Amino acid sequence: MLRKVLTAALMAMSVNLPTLAADADQIDVLNPHVRAVPPTAAASAAFMVLNNRGDATALIGAQADVAAVTELHTHIHDQGIMRMRPVKRIPIPAHGKVELKPGGYHIMLIKLKKPLNPGDQVHLTLTFQDGSTKQLSIPVKMIHTGMKHHPMGQPMAH
Repeated sequence: MLRKVLTAALMAMSVNLPTLAADADQIDVLNPHVRAVPPTAAASAAFMVLNNRGDATALIGAQADVAAVTELHTHIHDQGIMRMRPVKRIPIPAHGKVELKPGGYHIMLIKLKKPLNPGDQVHLTLTFQDGSTKQLSIPVKMIHTGMKHHPMGQPMAH
């Protein structure tokens, strides 16, 4: 009899508990892409915007099917030189966004298992501070960091 009363009480209490959304469910991933690299390249990077519809959180890890090692990175200025450094987490503000981009936060794909050509897809898993994950399939794209110009100032034809 006591067991039935306790079970009923626990069930009644659980109905009133708020349901907490996982961090991954509150993050929208916008414009994800991986940089295409030459066949001999050992590394590439993934870029995207992480838009947070919930409380503050952080990206704490990533795994990619095309890389033996996947790390979170940023760039720092060190005595006038830009240097890339691994980071343990990338903070994502409450109801805000963080952009993973060249020269800033990004996801490094190290020891590539195969060449990354434009049009390929990379399967990437993002892990957030509460342990929740988000599975992505993102395109490989050519990323132009600057436009090459003809000596006369006209863009070069390709």
